[in-house]
Order: sequence, then structure tokens, then C-alpha cells
Amino acid sequence: MATSNSPVSTSISSSSTLTSSPILTKQPALPYSLTASNLVELISSRSATTSVLFVYDLAEQAGFGLLTKAWSKSDQGVTSVVSLQTRAGAGLSLVGRLSQGTSRDAPSGSILTTYTTPTGLIEMIPSLAYSPPPTANSRLVLQIPTISAIGDRLTLSPTLASLNPVLSILPESFVVLLSATPQESVDLAALAYRFPAHVIHLFDHHSSSREIGQLHIPSFPSKEEVGSTVHSVLQQSGYDNFDYTGDKDAHIVLVVLNGPLALALKATLVNMPYIGVLTVRVLRPWDESAFQGILPSTVKHIHIIEDAPFEASRGILHTDVQGSMMDFPGLTPNIHHEAVTPARLSELLNKPSSLVQFLTTLPLFPPDIRPSEVATAAKLLFFSAPGTSLSSVPQRIEKTFAQSASVSPRLLTDHDVLSRPGAITADRLWLQPRKDLRPHTPLSVTVPISGDNEGVCNFLAILDQSLLKSHSLLKHAKRGASILIVTSWTVPELVTSLSTEDISLVRDRGLRLYTIDVKSIASQMEPGWGARNSLEGVIAHLAFLRLYLGSRGSEATILKLTENLYGTSVGGVQMTTLIARVWDGILEVDMSTVMAGPNDGQEPRKDFEFNAIALTTEDGETVVNGAKVGSWHDAARHLLFPYAFVEQDIRGSSTEQYPQIPTLHPEVPDRTYLVTCIVNRRLTPKEYDRNVFHVEFDTTGTGLKYSIGEALGVHGWNDEEEVLDFCNWYGIDPARLITIPVPGDDTKVHTRTVFQALQQQIDLFGKPPKSFYSDLAKYAKGSADRHALLFIGAPEGGATFKKLSEKDTVTFADVLQRYPSARPGIEVLCELIGDIKPRHYSIASAQSVVGDRVDLLIVTVEWETPFGAQRYGQCTRYLAGLKIGQKVTVSIKPSVMKVRTPASQSVFEKVDATVISSSPRNPRNPSLWSV
Repeated sequence: MATSNSPVSTSISSSSTLTSSPILTKQPALPYSLTASNLVELISSRSATTSVLFVYDLAEQAGFGLLTKAWSKSDQGVTSVVSLQTRAGAGLSLVGRLSQGTSRDAPSGSILTTYTTPTGLIEMIPSLAYSPPPTANSRLVLQIPTISAIGDRLTLSPTLASLNPVLSILPESFVVLLSATPQESVDLAALAYRFPAHVIHLFDHHSSSREIGQLHIPSFPSKEEVGSTVHSVLQQSGYDNFDYTGDKDAHIVLVVLNGPLALALKATLVNMPYIGVLTVRVLRPWDESAFQGILPSTVKHIHIIEDAPFEASRGILHTDVQGSMMDFPGLTPNIHHEAVTPARLSELLNKPSSLVQFLTTLPLFPPDIRPSEVATAAKLLFFSAPGTSLSSVPQRIEKTFAQSASVSPRLLTDHDVLSRPGAITADRLWLQPRKDLRPHTPLSVTVPISGDNEGVCNFLAILDQSLLKSHSLLKHAKRGASILIVTSWTVPELVTSLSTEDISLVRDRGLRLYTIDVKSIASQMEPGWGARNSLEGVIAHLAFLRLYLGSRGSEATILKLTENLYGTSVGGVQMTTLIARVWDGILEVDMSTVMAGPNDGQEPRKDFEFNAIALTTEDGETVVNGAKVGSWHDAARHLLFPYAFVEQDIRGSSTEQYPQIPTLHPEVPDRTYLVTCIVNRRLTPKEYDRNVFHVEFDTTGTGLKYSIGEALGVHGWNDEEEVLDFCNWYGIDPARLITIPVPGDDTKVHTRTVFQALQQQIDLFGKPPKSFYSDLAKYAKGSADRHALLFIGAPEGGATFKKLSEKDTVTFADVLQRYPSARPGIEVLCELIGDIKPRHYSIASAQSVVGDRVDLLIVTVEWETPFGAQRYGQCTRYLAGLKIGQKVTVSIKPSVMKVRTPASQSVFEKVDATVISSSPRNPRNPSLWSV
């Protein structure tokens, strides 16, 4: 929080500049580049390449295979595509198909392709051991994107630790290829179909193969084009089983499997004397003579660095290298082994200092390692919310530089769906001179995003202002970097939203802070709503170019750079007009007078963690893990194979007499029980103005236990008619399926109908907090609705919010009906609103007396708003309407009152008896006070 003088904002001067990079020069327009993973799919899905393609669910969840399935519906050149679920023994269907084939396979043979992940491959390998020998027209190719979820935070990693121990049981008929760079991934994907063997191709889907950049597309393979040997096919394409980089007279050689860690090691040790890095591209078959031949004759120490589940593990690479050294010509070098666990690998790839520290701890390794820095490269980092009008800005910028003859861009997009509802997207953009021919290094290494980052990027853009309140982002900017914040806040509001650490960072690192209000500028252009959304992205793009080019960013230069993307106008607005408005709209914030105040009351900021890959659905929508509307196919899979989707024992041991039902409100930390209503009796006459009623639940067979003073948490439902009325008004089919992450544990999801979600889970008729208005404003298409919602959610709207909340007692549904142009998708709305919280009621029975039963005494809550609308307490209304035999989900809330020991229990009983005897009886219903 700021504690002293307010900051000053000024329009940036015409001489301001971000970098000293040469001005971009145009070359003929280049086709937009696909990622390497996209090209792997393109090559593998051709009917001329493969007979049948099997797409396993784990590959789809990793964002690999969805394009293939979409192409299969419209592209006649795509082969037959079959979707499969991952199970133990999943490879048996492939083995059977290879062994027997079909009548259609007889003329041309059966070349099978499979998409899965390392986790899925583990399930397949025992079955693949029974694969028939490969022939020219009967082979199997497995394209494996190397990405796995690790740790309790489910961060994504390229580790092969879980796969390493089982590769040794593969038969000799299999070739195991590993690729690291984007171009290598594409090339080896094509070569896999030319090998006279079954092939497993592992490529880096964690980073390199998902980067957008320039790639050469190789000629597509044909089923008939089969080489004589693995070695000959590789040599004809310019590749070898092993690569060596470093000093030709090296004394120390690091041996590592091809992948992101190998690229990071080569980049770090590129200029180190007496050190080399040997990369394994072909793990199977292991070529012992080739390995011995590529090692320098001067080598004295070999360090084997391989992924392993535990630090003491030894994998297949260690076995191969150890065996190759048994008859090594000359003096046998000393062999050292370093196991890299999944957590350690993530640290080595995301923190350059960790990699250097790791190397210096290796036996006999020199301590003076100085990684080379690409001084001419620009590192840009963008944070946004996925699916918004500004989420495409990094892609627009990449396309702009892709047209340049002097600058080579690379773009990588990651998502974090666990730390924030609606997710957060991080885009890393690397701008490097085309003449710089340095070896490829993954963007996850060159532009790391880690929790203890010391700042690596020289330009940082925050495209969603709310991220400043939830995440720690400014720390990723290096000293002297420029930061662009797209915000509708005033400068004082912006500074108030910055954490104490952020304010200190800006001052200590000399960061230059700029703001622009793209919504305000777009609204001044007065286009239609659709055009306004497009304008916002264009405005943010132009603001970046203004800061990047500085004084050299003349109007003519900007027009020339953006001509291929936008032409001369956008949404009927001339580009010259837009450029002028953007130049005037960029403000530089002077933070020199702002002092960091105490951290009291501030919510701790979160770190970005890569745990999701964007998925493109068949209808073209881009989504990430999170709530989504689905089909009945999803329900069928859950019903037919429940063990694949539900953990059978989440919170209790299976040996318990009454085990926890895992699907019963898994988001609730307390143990939940399913009880049965056996009595629901009104105690007051119908003409009485208050409904006081008595409810009894049968707890037999549930294991529910309670003590005196404890409360029963009831998980109530919304009213059925009101839910159906809302679905009709909102235009959503209540019978459609929706999948929603379990709050607090995004590794699990609820899949149910929209009606079930809105009735049983989502707090649709609850009281909205202040933040809901600001969050909903992003989806308002009408200017009046959007500004009204933003005002209520802002500090200035406190009085209006208080009136709506306390006097009008509006619900989430009321707010949506008041501002009808704010209509997010139902899956987004469910995450914005959140779940119904259990209501707790004092238990009106003693278990020692009633046994397997729990009683409640309840008064319904009803009132009328100033506008005459009748309101009801959500849970008391639900309980009052319970039918005999109806199941209810409940939990127990411990009492803050501790009952004394038996020696002093008589005191408690005397006090309790006194209270009861002195309580007035209700003359109209004597039983009321005796319950």
C-alpha cells in the first residue's frame, strides 16, 4: 500500500524507447507458423502415412490429438481416427490389430499410429512386449508428447522419470527416439515412418514443440518408403544416434537424454573448456560402437544425468553407458551418476542459478561456470485472462515480428488454472536477430517464470488489472524494464492495488511503469460491440509497438508493420486515428514519490504455476482445464468406467466400517454423511405467522456421531422451479452436461447436468460479494451495464453496493437480470458464483438417548424486499420441503464449548435443568420447548 505522496502520471515523450534493437525491416509475408506439435499431428494423420490412428484420452488432455480429430471430420486426406481410453493393458488392442489386421488392411498393410503420454505409455509397454515383428507393411508408431503432472500442485513437467524403469522391457524390434528442438521434433516424427521397426518417438511437448516460430516442413512420408536400417535413415536426414557439443579435448563429459535439460546444459556450458555434453537421440537400439566413437579420447570422467523417480534410482541410460565402458579403447573413464527427480528437473529448468549450482556440485566439476547471455535478444512476458479480448495480443505481436527480415520471434503460451477462477495465461515472447545462429534453448529456460524469480524480462505486460491483486507478477521484470498495465483504474487506484512488495520492486529495480485504458479508447471510437472487442486488442498491440520502438515508431512505420494484420482500418476506424489516440492514451506513472507502507490486511499474492495447456475444441473455441459444457458422451464414460474418474477412497481408509462416499461433496473438508429424513412436522398452526418445524434424520449405517453442543451442517438445494425459470431466461438447456472443478482441489471435477449443478451446487440465489460485480463487468456487452457494474465493484460504489446487499437483498440471479447484457457462458458463470455453503443448525437431540438419529428444531426465514419481492432462506426452505425418505447430505461442526469431565458433569446438568425449567412454555404447543 502507498503511504505518502501520490504518484504522477504523464504522457510519454516522443523520444521514449524500450530497446536499442534495430528498426524492423519488412520482407515478403510469410505463412503463419504452426507449432511443431501441430505439424507432428499433420504428418501422422495423413492417410498416405498411416492406416489407422488411435488417439488416447491422456494425449487429448495434454492438448495433443484434438486437431487430428477435428481434421478427420472435414479433411478427406486424414486417415481413420479412433478414440480410446487409457487402461492397464491398453496396448493389447494395438498388438491384436498388428497381429491379425483387418480385411481392409490386407492389400496395403497396417501402419498404425498412436497418440498418448508417458503415463499412458507405461500402461502399454507390458502389452507391447508381445508385438509381432515389424514388416515393411505392418508397423507401429507411437507419437508421445512428453508432459506429466507432478507434485501436489500438479505442475506440468517434461520428466521421463516414471517411464525410465520400464523402457528396458521393450523388445528389440522397437526404436526409441528422443527429440528436443521444434525442428527436430517435426523431422523425427516424419522419419519414424521410414524406419524398418516399431517406433516410439518422445518429443518435448512441455515447451519446444508448443512454441510458435518458423519451421521447415519436411516431405510427408509414405507407407511404402521404408529404409533398410535405422542408422541409414538417420544419416540420410542429417541426424545421428548421438550428438556431441563442447571441447573436443574434454576431460569431463555429461551424458544426457535428448530433451529440454540437454538443451539447457549445452547452452550453459557452450564455452567451458575441457567440458562436453553428449546427447542421446536414439536410446533403442543402443549403438555401443557409435557411443564409444563420439566420446573424446581425452575423457576422464563421465557424468550420467537422467530422469529418475528417486535420487538413488539407476535407469536404462546408466545401464547402457556402464556396459559401453566395459571394453572402451584406452583408459576407462570414471563414471558418475546423477538422478534428477521430477521436482528437481522443474527447478533446474525454471531457475538458471539452480542449474549452475547443480553443475558445480558434481564431482571434479569446475566451480567457475558463467552461462552465456544473449545480449541482443529481447525477452517479453505477458499475463492475461484466457478468452478475453486481450488474450490474443501476444499472438498479434508474434505475427508482426514474423514478417521481419531482421528479427526472429518465438512464442510460448502456458496456463495456470488452479490459482485463480477463470485461469491466468502467461505468454513468453523471445525476439532474437535472425543472424544470431545460437543453438535452440527452450523458452521455459530462457524466460523462466518461477516463484523466486530475480527478474529476467525487459518488457512485462499485464493485460488484466485484477491480476495485480491476486498474483505477484512485477518480480519477473529485470532491472530497468518497462511494464505496461492495461487498466481502467486511475493512477491512485492502481497504486492502492499494488502490494508493498510491488511498490518496493518498482523503486529498487528502477522499473518504468506505463498504463493505458483500452476500453475507454475503444468506446470513444463508437463502434459496434464486436468491433469494440477487436479494437481493444489492436489498441494494446499498438501500445506495445509504441513502447518498443520509441522515437522510431512513427505513424508511417507502425502502419507499415501492421498493414498485413489490420489493413488501413479496424471496425470502420482508420488506423491513423487509432494510432493517434493510443499515443495520447499511454501514461507513464512516476513512482518516485510513492513509499511502500505496512503490509497489514493485504492478501498474499500467488505465483504463476504451469499446470494446463490450452485446448482447442472441435467448434473452434479455445479453453483450458476448468468448467466446461459437455455432452452425454462424458456422462457415459463416467457411468461405464467410474473407477477411472473417481478416487475410490479420498478421505477415509477402505477398512473403515462406514467409509466416506468420495463423490459426496468432495470440496468440503469435513466428513460428509448421507442421512434419511424420517420426520418433518410443523409445530405451529398454519395461520401462525412463523413456521417452526421439527425434523428427524435416520443416521443408521452412516457412522455419524455427535456430541452435546455440536451443530449439523446441512447442504441444501435451490428451489426447483426457480432454477428452471432461470435456465429458461438465461437460454441454457437444463439437461445439458457441465463439468466444474471441485473448489480447493482442481484435480477433481463434478460432471452433472446444468439443472443439477444450479440446483444442488451453485449458490445462484445467494448474496453476491462486491468482487462479483467487477468480475461480471468483463462480460457485459452494453456500455451502460458494464460501467454500472464497474462502479458498484469500485471503492466509489460502496454505498450502492451496501443498498443492494442489505436493503434490496439482491441475489446473483437478480444481478444478472438487472444487467442482462452481462451474460457469460454458463460454465464461466458457475465458477464466478461458487458453491452453496452448508448451513449449520444446533442439534436438538442427544445421541445417547435417541441412538441412530439426529433432530433439528428450525424456524423458516422469510422476508419481503422494498420492491415487494418475497424472499426465503435457502436452506430452511429446502428443509421445510423435505419429503419422508428423502436423502440429505450433512456434516458435523464441532462445538467451541468443551463439555467437562464426568466428575464435574453434574454441574452442567444442573445448569441445563435450571434453564429448561425456567423457560416459558408455549401454551399453544406444549411440546415446543420440550424438544
